[in-house]
Amino acid sequence: MSTKTLNKVILREPRMEDGGQIWSLVKDTGVLDLNSSYSYLMLCEFFKETCVVAEQDGEVVGFISAYLLPTNQDTIFVWQVGVAASQRRKGLAGQMLEELLQRKACDKVRYLATTISPSNRPSQSLFQALARNMNTECEVTEGFPKELFPGGGHESEMMYQIGPFKRKRI
Repeated sequence: MSTKTLNKVILREPRMEDGGQIWSLVKDTGVLDLNSSYSYLMLCEFFKETCVVAEQDGEVVGFISAYLLPTNQDTIFVWQVGVAASQRRKGLAGQMLEELLQRKACDKVRYLATTISPSNRPSQSLFQALARNMNTECEVTEGFPKELFPGGGHESEMMYQIGPFKRKRI
């Protein structure tokens, strides 16, 4: 299991016991789609090698959910990046992404994919900065059109593909 400490914030794999705090963190962001508490328990149990928890003083203050694409193991899909209000604008999201890409589970990863809504400027900046820092491309294409989301209240999601890159060891 990978654990890294930065400014009293510990970056590590999630544990099943983190599921409730992760659910609350996602809810508290006010911008991420809140999934069922069960889905966060499953991420913590079955996808822990590709998810990251940021913990400070026993509290979850950041979370990344990600998984290797089943049909393309050289691509990791980042589903959600959530950071507690107390930790925003401190570079934590970028540090969590770097931690994720250093994991053994990402040894063969050459691309990172994610979807971002057009109004989510902080996420756009985060992933564009990752591409710059890794000296690679960031291609943006249509991901999921808003018409596909039931209820009519969801923006389109643009697909960001970053890469190719080589995994760097710290």
